[in-house]
Parts: sequence; structure tokens; C-alpha cells
Amino acid sequence: MTIQNYFQKLKQITAFLGVVGVTLLGSFPVEAQLYPNTLTNSVKIAQIPATTSLDIVDTVVSAGEFTILTQALQSADLVDILKGEGPFTLFAPTDKAFSELPPGTLEELLKPENKAQLVKVLTYHVVPGKVLSTDLKSGEVETVEGDTIKVEVGTSVKIDNATVIKADVPASNGVIHVIDTVILPN
Repeated sequence: MTIQNYFQKLKQITAFLGVVGVTLLGSFPVEAQLYPNTLTNSVKIAQIPATTSLDIVDTVVSAGEFTILTQALQSADLVDILKGEGPFTLFAPTDKAFSELPPGTLEELLKPENKAQLVKVLTYHVVPGKVLSTDLKSGEVETVEGDTIKVEVGTSVKIDNATVIKADVPASNGVIHVIDTVILPN
């Protein structure tokens, strides 16, 4: 089964489950200063390898600031897919971003019975292809999950309600953009 077929089947399954589960997630406001490709004061990203020899998953793991994302990818059985050929673009929320979800949200998503909803949320953070920051334009971009994310390019890059705080982290099978907020599908 190709990755496109996998995500197409996953999209069909999660479409139904997503309607039921979206109310659990709600939405939350974000306040952030807008500076292009820089870190905000409260976020410190550990050493992220500047090499393309590691795939997306290994790059995220080695950075040290994405333990919750790594745990969620494992719980959703998405590790092997994101270690695959790709290319992929991952908008990677930091541990701090996950910690700012409403109380109980992360715990609910990580329960085995909510795996489909977790997959929906995580695949909403992935765009097919290698999309560098210089390729981004304001508008809608379709995610692997099937919904579209809103991209706003200005003095900073916004993805839905998240700000890109580190752009263009290379990986052997794509690129990673670090974001300060977990984005949620509709």
C-alpha cells in the first residue's frame, strides 16, 4: 500500500470520527510576537542537527524539545510512515506547545481508544512534499489529514494560530518547521 493510499483510507475513517471528536479539542487563543524565523523568549530549542542525514523522526528525536510529539507519533503508529521516503513537511509543535493544550486534552488523545483522533491531529501537521519557508505563500495548503491549513506570510509565518519559530530544519526525507502551538483540524 502506498503512503497516498494509506492516507486516503485514513482520511475516510477519520472523517467520521473527526466529527465526533472535534468538540473535545475546542480551540485556544495564542499570543505571540511575530518575528521571522526567530525563537520567542519562552521557547528554547535544543541543538537541532543541521544535516540531512537523519529522517524527520530521528531529527525530531535528536532535538530533545519534542518528546511529547515523539510519544504521540509512536502512539498513533505514524513513526514508520514519517521515516519513509517522503518527502514530507512537518510543522512540529514543541513540548511547550503541547503543554498549553487545555487540561486533559493530551491525555485523552493519547488513550488507545482515541487513536483515530490523535492520527487526525498529527497528520494535520504534515504537508506532502518538501515545502521550504521560501516556498510558502499566504493562502490555504492541504494537509495529509485532508483539511487545509491557513498560511499567513508577513513579518512572521503563521500556520493557523501557530507561529513558525524555527524554519527549514533539514531532514533526509523532507523539512521541519518548528511551531509554538498545536494546530487543530476543523
